[in-house]
Amino acid sequence: MSNSSEMISTTPSPGRRTNPRVTPPVAGVADRPPMGDLQIGDLVFIRVTARPFLEVANATHSWTNHVGVIVDNRGDEPLIAESTFPFARTTPMTRFLERSEHGRCAIARLTVPLDEQHRSVLVKAATRRMGTFYDTGFNIGSRRQFCSRFVREVIQEATAIQLGEVETFATLLHQNPDPKLTFWRFWYFGRIPWQRHTVTPASVLRSPHLRVIFDAQGDALGAE
Repeated sequence: MSNSSEMISTTPSPGRRTNPRVTPPVAGVADRPPMGDLQIGDLVFIRVTARPFLEVANATHSWTNHVGVIVDNRGDEPLIAESTFPFARTTPMTRFLERSEHGRCAIARLTVPLDEQHRSVLVKAATRRMGTFYDTGFNIGSRRQFCSRFVREVIQEATAIQLGEVETFATLLHQNPDPKLTFWRFWYFGRIPWQRHTVTPASVLRSPHLRVIFDAQGDALGAE
């Protein structure tokens, strides 16, 4: 494999902005993510307010319903690769965080450190998925993508680590005492695909292979 350190330091990720904006307050001065301490491969979790994603959070007993992965940490702010509607793209971190309800975010890092080769493969894996259409059916077997599947596959391709638990809709919804099946029947045109396999942002965040290094409800917990 080619020198990955050279690839990361000299090759801009897709969509990189040369003049990123000044970071605005997120939840408060003390609650801003530690931009300069973030690394390629860190996962950023937020809470978006579109109804389907709020229902995902409800179904998983979690505040979070969207996740992206950092693919470039040069400049004034990181660049995040994400699967979002209508297709996978990269987004400057400030814009990514602006979409989160009340500025809530958490940042998690793999418990096993990444080397330059891991980061090189990760960036390439994310780049190949750019432009892939979003899967509103949240089907892990689809040709399309959705956020938690996107980061799970990118991390797995780079490290062989599997984040999150793949589970059926039946298992996921039946674990919730208030699954709001009326919404999901509407979303799936009357027939919930009970045996469809999926993976959720909450499941990824709860992975034992990750440690939270920042939460907007508190302070940075110590980045390496």
